[in-house]
Amino acid sequence: MGGQPADRNGRSTRRAFVTTASTAAVVAGIGVAGCLGQTRDERTIVMTGDTDFQDIMHTDDGEPSVQEALWDAGLDEDVTVEVQASVDDSAQRMQQYQSALQAGRSPPDIFMMDSGWTIPFILREQTTNLTEVLPTDVRDRVEDEYLEAALETARDPETGDLHAIPLFPDFGTMLYRRDLIEDAGYETDGWGTDPPTWQEFAEATSEAQSVAGTQYGFTTQAAAYEGLACCSFVEVMSTWAGAYYGGTENLFTAGDRPITVDEGPVLDAIRMMRAFIHGSEDDHALEGYPQICPSAIVQWSEQESLDPFADGNAVSHRNWPFAIAETGGEDVFGEDLGVMPMPYAVPEDESAYEGVGGTAAALGGWHLTLNPNTERDERALEVLEAFTHDDVMLTIFELQGFLPPILDLVEEADPDEIGPVARYVDQIRIAGENAVPRPVTDVWPEQSALIFQEVHAAYRGAKSPEAAMDDLSGRLERSERDVEGQNGD
Repeated sequence: MGGQPADRNGRSTRRAFVTTASTAAVVAGIGVAGCLGQTRDERTIVMTGDTDFQDIMHTDDGEPSVQEALWDAGLDEDVTVEVQASVDDSAQRMQQYQSALQAGRSPPDIFMMDSGWTIPFILREQTTNLTEVLPTDVRDRVEDEYLEAALETARDPETGDLHAIPLFPDFGTMLYRRDLIEDAGYETDGWGTDPPTWQEFAEATSEAQSVAGTQYGFTTQAAAYEGLACCSFVEVMSTWAGAYYGGTENLFTAGDRPITVDEGPVLDAIRMMRAFIHGSEDDHALEGYPQICPSAIVQWSEQESLDPFADGNAVSHRNWPFAIAETGGEDVFGEDLGVMPMPYAVPEDESAYEGVGGTAAALGGWHLTLNPNTERDERALEVLEAFTHDDVMLTIFELQGFLPPILDLVEEADPDEIGPVARYVDQIRIAGENAVPRPVTDVWPEQSALIFQEVHAAYRGAKSPEAAMDDLSGRLERSERDVEGQNGD
């Protein structure tokens, strides 16, 4: 690792902003603060986070830091924010937070919560209603200027009140070897803002794989895990105008919504993936789509699927923006790396449901929530307010590549600081404008597992698409009825 901090997916980041010694010092300080609890310095606000964010909060070697940016944004210079590193696994972190909140513990004063499971905490009344406590001008700016898809996962779905401040969003994008595809005779100049159809993309990828002799055509994430249900399948399904629960207006309220996983668009999305994985000899493959994926994708998550592409052994690859930084440097593919929003099969204006059809990007990212148990609520609220300043967002973006929740700020970032991502701001903006949140309700953890089990069974050929989605439909309907029963309906 060379002393460099690891990124979200375990790889060494290309820039180290904190030396090993200074990181150790910060961790040691956090450990003391966490253990002593109420005896910590009254001016210290403890915030949970991952090691990536911990690395950029403080520096002692003259490098820019998030702490300095917070002070410059008006935070009292007597207030210090310490990041208490948590486990990298999102599900385990959620369980840790649940235990801490059930026990009424503080610190931490601020939680960094996955946008995919913030709403359940809101519904359990384990967050502070920020609509009631934020200054009006700050609240209005967040509501008016932040990415709407991110805000939808930060609000109480029943009241519309804001309970979290989006810290950074994440979107799925399609990476491809521009040089290989163009050598195969395809023009890609317009793909960055006007992506091709899935069929055009697959044909170009297949031909480029054949001409260049790469081991793989397309790599993506198809293991039986949360990422399949929330993200990689959401994108494929949405670009076919399919949905789990009808339109996006049904994402955040469980118990009385249609189950639409057994409808034609969802089945066609799976059939296309069957063609990509198993080829035309598969009885359930969608006609006219070539085999471009290795069968191993049914075991791959983000890192396993990125490695072949980064090593030059694949033509195209679906992942989060961190992969752009990993593969767009001059020591990897440089400007031969192409990035585009996701291909699509059904145009948005031909979709039966609102919010799907056309290009689509799964929404990831993290929010900040105020611990209702904190005794330092005024100072913690000042910290949250400081995080809404443009320069703080830009500092976070430039130091670690986390996108600002106001996407227009991407163009204001220093290209020398953010590296290869600077070449792809239009693609990232389009992905953000077409972001589709996962259906985050208090029963999503249970339903997510049902979804990825059945989709995975269909992908690998253990079930036909129809059988898998019929089974999933029945299981989701029972889950929804259970919710209605608990609500007394």
